[in-house]
Amino acid sequence: MINILSYSCIGIGIFFWFWGTFPLLGKRSVLFKLHSLSVADTLGSIAIVFGLLLKRPGEWPLLILAIITLAIWNTMLGYVLAYCSSAGGENER
Repeated sequence: MINILSYSCIGIGIFFWFWGTFPLLGKRSVLFKLHSLSVADTLGSIAIVFGLLLKRPGEWPLLILAIITLAIWNTMLGYVLAYCSSAGGENER
């Protein structure tokens, strides 16, 4: 049962990775594309690490640290990129 749940989480994570790339093909703004990609990438990566946590429960300290780091790092990176892109647009006018 744990194997099925683990592989399901890993499969969902890979699905999110691919799902995040589809907005890149659209005609929306760069910030929308970046937001969609970063959210899908974060959720996919966390799902994959959670699937690994179910497979290898003895490694829980490192895998929990990886989940926390992914959540914080990707969130902060999104804010920094949005700030940099909006500040760059104002200076060029």
